[in-house]
Formats: sequence, C-alpha cells, structure tokens
Amino acid sequence: MVARTINRLEEAVISILLVSMTLIVFLEVVMRFVFNSGLKWAQEATLYASAWMVLFGISYVLKVGGHIGVDALVRIFSRRVQRIVTIVAVLCCLAYVGIIAWGAWVYLSKLFSIGIYLKDVHVPRWLATSILFVGVILFGLRFALLLVQLIKGEAHGFGFHDESKDAMRIAEEVDETGGGKIHEALAMDREGDRK
Repeated sequence: MVARTINRLEEAVISILLVSMTLIVFLEVVMRFVFNSGLKWAQEATLYASAWMVLFGISYVLKVGGHIGVDALVRIFSRRVQRIVTIVAVLCCLAYVGIIAWGAWVYLSKLFSIGIYLKDVHVPRWLATSILFVGVILFGLRFALLLVQLIKGEAHGFGFHDESKDAMRIAEEVDETGGGKIHEALAMDREGDRK
C-alpha cells in the first residue's frame, strides 16, 4: 500500500515536472527568438524543477533497479549470503540517508529562519530547496521497503537492471523474428560497397 502510493506520487510529480519544464523552455525560446524578450523567471524555475525531478527520481530509479551497481563479487555467493550482504549494504545506505536528511533539515531550518526568497521567482528559498529533505526521505523509504523485502526473503539483492541480459534477450528476439535476414542484408550491402 505504502509502496504503491509512493510509486504513484513519484511518477505523477516527475511527469508534471518534466512537462512543465518542457513548456517553460519552449515558451522561453519562442519569447526570445520571436518577440525578442523573455521570461525573467524561466531559467530559475527550470533549474529548481530539474533539481526536484532528479531528487524525486533517485527514489524511483531505486525502485526500478536502475542505479549502477557492481555486484560481480556478490554474485559468486549463495542467495542466502547475497541477501545478508545486501541487508548490510541497505543498513549502510539508510545510515547515509539519515546523515543527509539531518543535514538537509538543518540547512532548510536556517533558510526558513533567515527568510531568503529566490531571485526571480517570489518563493521562499527554503520551500524551493525542500526537495533536498523530501527526496532523501523518499529514498530512505525505498531502502526501508527493500530491507523489509530482504528480511522476509522476498528479495536477495538490490535488483540492479542487467543490461547485458537485456541485450542478449533483444538479440534472441531479433533472430527469432527474422533478424538474421537483416544481418545478411547488411553484410551484402557492405560487400557491394567494397566492389
């Protein structure tokens, strides 16, 4: 239930941010090159929107297994040992997330007490940079959910996306659907170019 709610929240926010950034940049380009003027706030709004998108994205990418991971050593162990090693790694990640969350909270508290506003968009700076705390908390929730799965035995690792397996699967699909003919045609084209 919690994971599904986080999924929907992340996907919705990332989508809205991406669409809004695209529209703002498009509008800014049209304003500058067609009307020889621009939007004073466009660059700053796009900058903060991209930061929000990235920090929401770190949590979402953990969910889909898209973070880079070197698991060559861990893969030689049994599933049980892989699970134990991953539990230790997740606990280390949760500690790191806790440190970053604490630092973000201190930073945001100082910004709130000072009362600084953004330069071009009249928004309190603490509000615009609150994604530091929110993004790290979402990341921590993902790690906590992974830890629960590991303890229950529902997972044995981080679930990194294996690009080599994907490439092999695609190559097999191409061969099954007549992709071999494509390779033959390309070879004949190369041979014809040489003559």
